[in-house]
Amino acid sequence: MPDADPSKPTTQAAEKQNEAATAATDAANATPTAGTEAGSATTATDAAVQLIAAKAEASANYDKYMRAVADLENFRRRAVREKDELRTIATGRVLEDLFPVLDNLSLAVAHARQPNADVKSLLGGVEMVLSQLKSALGNHGVKDINPVGQPFDPHQHEAISHEPSATVKAEHVINVVRTGYSLNGRLLRAAAVTVSSGPAKPAPDGKPA
Repeated sequence: MPDADPSKPTTQAAEKQNEAATAATDAANATPTAGTEAGSATTATDAAVQLIAAKAEASANYDKYMRAVADLENFRRRAVREKDELRTIATGRVLEDLFPVLDNLSLAVAHARQPNADVKSLLGGVEMVLSQLKSALGNHGVKDINPVGQPFDPHQHEAISHEPSATVKAEHVINVVRTGYSLNGRLLRAAAVTVSSGPAKPAPDGKPA
């Protein structure tokens, strides 16, 4: 009977040790893989949650934007409507003050059409209506611009001609051809005026030119 080989038990033990080491290595390698998969799943879940939250926030912001646009449009329409109402009210007040002027003017015209109309009386009536009209306009901030003898002001006056004058200084208004008007300090129509060019220059023979 052959003797037992003492090296066999040692070899078998070594093989078993190698198998155990290999299994441990595989187990060790398997653990990080599972952890990585779990981490990837967690990251994907977080990204999905963040995406849902971002979409919800974007939707809420869009709703706020649309409400702001609607509010702005409503404000614009309300402002236009209120402006039109104020203009109508202001115009109505002016017209209310002008109605008596129209009444008196109609009476003056009716009087002028009579066969025996008195011109002097008619003139007095027209002057009264004119004064009444100026008073009505003045109540609403309208003022005459009648700068006779004043320095020429290009911001309020329109020079239609220049004439020499021995009594009015140069660049001063000699007379007003068409009265100007302002409304609460704002120019409505410039006064058309004749401007002095100063004393007439003498001609070579000594006579005024």
